[in-house]
Amino acid sequence: MNATTNAPMNAIKQRLGFAKALWGFVDLVRHPEHLDRVFEIADALASQPVFEKMRDHFAADLQGAAALRDKPRLAVRIDALASLPEGTLGRAFADHLKKNGLDPASIPTLAGSTDLEFVRAHLYETHDVWHAVTGFETDVAGELGLQSFYAAQMPGGLPLLLMAVGFLNAAFFATDQGQRRVEAVARGWQMGRRARPLFGVSWGELWTRPLAEVRESLGVRPS
Repeated sequence: MNATTNAPMNAIKQRLGFAKALWGFVDLVRHPEHLDRVFEIADALASQPVFEKMRDHFAADLQGAAALRDKPRLAVRIDALASLPEGTLGRAFADHLKKNGLDPASIPTLAGSTDLEFVRAHLYETHDVWHAVTGFETDVAGELGLQSFYAAQMPGGLPLLLMAVGFLNAAFFATDQGQRRVEAVARGWQMGRRARPLFGVSWGELWTRPLAEVRESLGVRPS
């Protein structure tokens, strides 16, 4: 199959991907707890130019450049982390996973051999570490707050899109949650702007350190 033949097929795939993302967006507005829709939307938006822009942004920082060079993957042994002293980052992360019924073993392992693959895989693997460090819960308001933190720390349209979903849901189906979500987004944005970049942090080297100390070193102030 030559490039001429590939062009129409690629166009069809793009349209199908957009349609799937649009349906996911509509469903997510009504049911923000349908987190599988987030992955569908992310896949539809995961174009090469988007990840190239993110890679270039991260590469401008020494920590991000080192991560792109070495491409470390996050290995999580939840039982070992749960046995760490209370107050450590590892213990807080394990408590977060257990509280929300999350099992690291059930999370698919994404490819990460190229820079663009690694950007996606690293953000995917560390999402719940960012939850533990920032203090945002996994309810809708907490997820919106973390998406706002993402938006403050990196380029890309997905965080903005998910925040729009959260606000549309509040406008039509959860009006009593509107103020709480706005406050979470505002707090996430301010926190993300003030904090050091979290992309590329070697979390595995910090598990035994006090969470308060880790937050201080990263400039993360949850309250």
